[in-house]
Amino acid sequence: MTASRSASRTAGHDRDPVTDLRRIAFLLERSLASSYRVKAFRGAATALLTMQPEEIRGAADNGKLTDLKGVGEKTAAVIEQSLAGQVPDYLANLEQEAVEPLATGGEELRAALLGDCHTHSDWSDGGSPPAEMAWTAKELGHEYMVLTDHSPRLKVANGLTADRLRQQLDIIEVINQQLAPFRVLTGIEVDILEDGSLDQDPELLARLDVVVASVHSKLAMPPKAMTRRMLAAIENPHTDILGHCTGRMVKPREGRNPKGRPESEFDAAAVFAACQEHSTAVEINSRPERLDPPRRLLRQAAEAGCVFAIDTDAHAPGQLDWQIIGASRAVECGVTAERVINTWGADELLTWTTS
Repeated sequence: MTASRSASRTAGHDRDPVTDLRRIAFLLERSLASSYRVKAFRGAATALLTMQPEEIRGAADNGKLTDLKGVGEKTAAVIEQSLAGQVPDYLANLEQEAVEPLATGGEELRAALLGDCHTHSDWSDGGSPPAEMAWTAKELGHEYMVLTDHSPRLKVANGLTADRLRQQLDIIEVINQQLAPFRVLTGIEVDILEDGSLDQDPELLARLDVVVASVHSKLAMPPKAMTRRMLAAIENPHTDILGHCTGRMVKPREGRNPKGRPESEFDAAAVFAACQEHSTAVEINSRPERLDPPRRLLRQAAEAGCVFAIDTDAHAPGQLDWQIIGASRAVECGVTAERVINTWGADELLTWTTS
């Protein structure tokens, strides 16, 4: 990808339109802007990657940028200013807005994080290909990223069948060859079904590096039934991380949950005791609309002796920058770095998940 990005740089100028378009998309994703706005800039960046520098320059000089598939008026203006060696106005405004930190108080813990254990790509309900997610994670300083697209039951999220997941494993091998020593670890966010079983072939789950198990359906089931359901999943030897344990939405998410969503009810003491007993990490989900678990439960899990994973649950590259939100909440609730599994290197993490 480095070669592709530099290919659009024009001699005599130190700006790259593709880099500027990607940066705009990243900042929009980071701020939870609408996917429609983001797609315009990522689409334009993709269009330029197929062109030679002189073609881009020629289209700009002749006022033909908007004739290119995927390039509109706003993205054309960004390209023109970038080719002229200027910081595009659109980008400058977003950079100014991004000066304000997403959260404070967890900077040291965030700096200790070496990877992200819960991310999505356009293979399920994410917005970008696995390679773009991986490249951005590398740019953010991570040593690894776990790709955890959804399992087949979650049809609304285009969950992966066993065959599609096997195909994705082949893609990950290629990405790892291209981005080494950065590593994409294989994974899945597998649905916890009503009886507590996991929504994927056990043989395939055994092949994966990291399994995040989450409840996505019947979130309002009675507390005793929900507790049994979660305990069964935690006790499953394939489960490594319990994802967004209450399933709450503290504010609307684009395209769904217009009023947010209350927490699922379960016996938290029993659930966190099981996580501690079975070495299942409790996820600290950093999505601004989730912030799961709530602080009272996060403190309870810490007091129960659980280990944690501070994850973004990113569905777009810019959302990979959200880990500071989870790190801030972790520090506030007494979670220390040595109890966070993604402060470990990839080899140490894999030793833990296979033990």
